[in-house]
Amino acid sequence: MKKKGGRKIFGFMVKEEKEENRGSVEFQVFSFTNKIRRLASHLELHKKDFSSERGLRILLGKRRRLLAYLAKKNRVRYKKLISLVEYSGAVI
Repeated sequence: MKKKGGRKIFGFMVKEEKEENRGSVEFQVFSFTNKIRRLASHLELHKKDFSSERGLRILLGKRRRLLAYLAKKNRVRYKKLISLVEYSGAVI
């Protein structure tokens, strides 16, 4: 991952970021994945932080629902997104 403007962005999204719609399902899934990673690493250090744990569960549910929506609406885009996210090391 590269760091650009204070935010971490997947390397393959850097050139597409300007062209891609931030409201698209793919962008939202990548955004949620980054937030999930940050919260998971935070919770490894702070095991008693239950409000962050709740936030993590909420984000996991949102990402799951977005992926279910995309799988139902456009199977090709879903499979492409899953392969890109799995390639980057994220677990869905």
